[in-house]
Amino acid sequence: MAEGVLSQATVNGSEELPFRAWFGCSAGCSGELPLNQIIYNCPRCGALLDVYHDLSVLRRRSPAEWKQLFDDRYRRTTYPYGSAVWGKKEMVCPAVDNTNVVSMYEGGSNLFWAERFGKQIGLEDLWVKQCGNAHTGSFKDLGMTVLVSMVKQMIAEGIPIPAVACASTGDTSAALAAYCAAAGIPAIVILPRNRVSTAQLIQPMANGALTLSLDTDFDGCMRVVRELCTRENIYLANSMNSLRLEGQKTVSIEIVQQFDWEVPDVVIVPGGNLGNITAIGRGFLLMRDLGIIDRLPRLVCAQAERANPLYRSFLTGFTKYQPIRAKKTLASAIQIGNPVSIEKAIKVLQVFDSLVEQASEEELADAAALADRTGLFNCPHTGVALAVLLKLVARGQIHPRERVVVIATAHGLKFTDFKRRYHEGKLRGIASRYANRPIELPADYGKARDAILRALAERGGGI
Repeated sequence: MAEGVLSQATVNGSEELPFRAWFGCSAGCSGELPLNQIIYNCPRCGALLDVYHDLSVLRRRSPAEWKQLFDDRYRRTTYPYGSAVWGKKEMVCPAVDNTNVVSMYEGGSNLFWAERFGKQIGLEDLWVKQCGNAHTGSFKDLGMTVLVSMVKQMIAEGIPIPAVACASTGDTSAALAAYCAAAGIPAIVILPRNRVSTAQLIQPMANGALTLSLDTDFDGCMRVVRELCTRENIYLANSMNSLRLEGQKTVSIEIVQQFDWEVPDVVIVPGGNLGNITAIGRGFLLMRDLGIIDRLPRLVCAQAERANPLYRSFLTGFTKYQPIRAKKTLASAIQIGNPVSIEKAIKVLQVFDSLVEQASEEELADAAALADRTGLFNCPHTGVALAVLLKLVARGQIHPRERVVVIATAHGLKFTDFKRRYHEGKLRGIASRYANRPIELPADYGKARDAILRALAERGGGI
């Protein structure tokens, strides 16, 4: 398996095809590096590595055959192909033996038809891809299953890896800790002190990860973990390791699959470290290159105004980029001023008809709350994407009949303190326009009845 080859002789009775993937320089230097090598940067120029696939082999199956294969595997019971990530193994990571796959049935998350919310804001065909409906409550599971499986494969091949480590604002650490716990591999997570929610902090602790809380921001934690992994042979699990992006790109394939292989018009993605927007873009590009789809959607990256280096670069036509010191934002997971995947993200966005937009703290909080009133339960990062959606609709940059997908990155239950403070009116500088506070009354039927009827009259019988 050192060459990253998967024999298909026993997979769904298909013919034997030598599917192959490798690391290559994202800046274009020649050469192939095996996926089981501990390396993150090009040895020639220092650029980050990407995972490349042998498209000539993938093209031996027709688009119709790929669609049928993926549909046959989707959410079924043959391990590991029921996972919406590993059901696309040939296009993700063929180097891992099935016996070394560490899967928690990830992917297959709900593509929520936000019909009521869409009508409120003037859209006929709005959907929210709820990637937070996952084992650890965020989209990070999609990439972590690939990375940890590859580590397990490498250990099985005799490569000494003492632990896997990440810097995190919460969700990455939760996914790493859970998957490493399932695999029996030590995990180390480094978090910025007082900058992650309690729910996010407790997840790696509960899964037995060695948890370090540093008095710095995410960028400071990232500097520490990069040095740790360089000096101590500990495996790096952040998105600068492109194996993570291979799992995350399946979001694109899954969205098209859930639409019966039709491409949406617009996809809006919250952006922090910019691995997810890169991965989602690559998923669409891979499908186009294989003939599975015949057009690309418009791709929108949504950033918090207080952590917006990509947005600032976009204003220059991506001709300039300058890291910033991110300010504290309610969207804590994307509070990143020096994103690792900035060059990859820009490279992908330049291929698409793309936009980058930002949202203020009040805009993201109100957007999350407004959508919640129609049955959703949004994290603040999804609130950023929803706020950007509202702006683009108001400007006419998204048309009423376009099919729009918003990527929800994490489950709202990870951010109950954010939601509680919003509805209590305790978020500093935010008016909480859509707050819904409990009505406190004595235990008296008459007073309860009067309050209910008065509230229903004020709301017009609805919410």
